[in-house]
Amino acid sequence: QVQLVESGGGLVQAGGSLRLSCTASGRTFGNYAMGWFRQAPGKEREFEAAISWGGGKTVYADSVKDRFTISRDNAKNTVYLQMNSLKPEDTAVYYCTAGVNIATVGCYWGQGTQVTVSS
Repeated sequence: QVQLVESGGGLVQAGGSLRLSCTASGRTFGNYAMGWFRQAPGKEREFEAAISWGGGKTVYADSVKDRFTISRDNAKNTVYLQMNSLKPEDTAVYYCTAGVNIATVGCYWGQGTQVTVSS
């Protein structure tokens, strides 16, 4: 079992930046691929980004590919999502996830952190 706790959400103006963090506990963090999903009001959860256990491979949704960066620090059991050039449509609850590989990165979920982008 892996426990995930997100932080760093908040209110930001369009064009601004935020960095989300997710700290994991439980099983060995370095054995897991990590990801970020989001759910906007009235919409289904959607994949945003994922990173392999060693950090050598990253995958992004087309909507965030040139604006968001996922990274990880295995020594700190933490994964990050740097979000730049934020848009009002990025407003959502952001969830940290984990899995044995990128294809199954949605196995474990955190409780989510709210990001609100004002226009």
